[in-house]
Amino acid sequence: MPEQETIERAREDAREGKSPSTQAGEFVREEMEHIREGKHGARSAKQAIAIGLSKARRAGVKLPPPKRGSARTKKQAARDSRKAGSRRKPSPTRSRAVRKALKREPRRAASHVALSRQARSAARRRPKASRSSAARKAARTRKRTR
Repeated sequence: MPEQETIERAREDAREGKSPSTQAGEFVREEMEHIREGKHGARSAKQAIAIGLSKARRAGVKLPPPKRGSARTKKQAARDSRKAGSRRKPSPTRSRAVRKALKREPRRAASHVALSRQARSAARRRPKASRSSAARKAARTRKRTR
């Protein structure tokens, strides 16, 4: 269950007209915080991001399923999106099992090195034109400090 503060920040992003991926970024950020403070771990940075995106979908962020990815991942993403708005808690048994499994995972998934490696490998999979236009947009929309 995401924290109320995270949901509020994501809603604020939505009100400001920011993209769904930016709204989902709040949930991914929260997940990284949980791992860093030792609440649980993750096998890799990719898994930590996936958990955050899943939480975002369940909280109502209009994130489409991934274009690339296994059929199972796409199916799960669609299921998460359908669950948006339903407030049913998972069964205590299942919840305990998930928490116990994540507790056994290492904490290094949210380290700066792991996140940097994940970002670089994700960028490498994109074409040069796409990376270039993203960098240009970042430069154009970067917050100015005076």
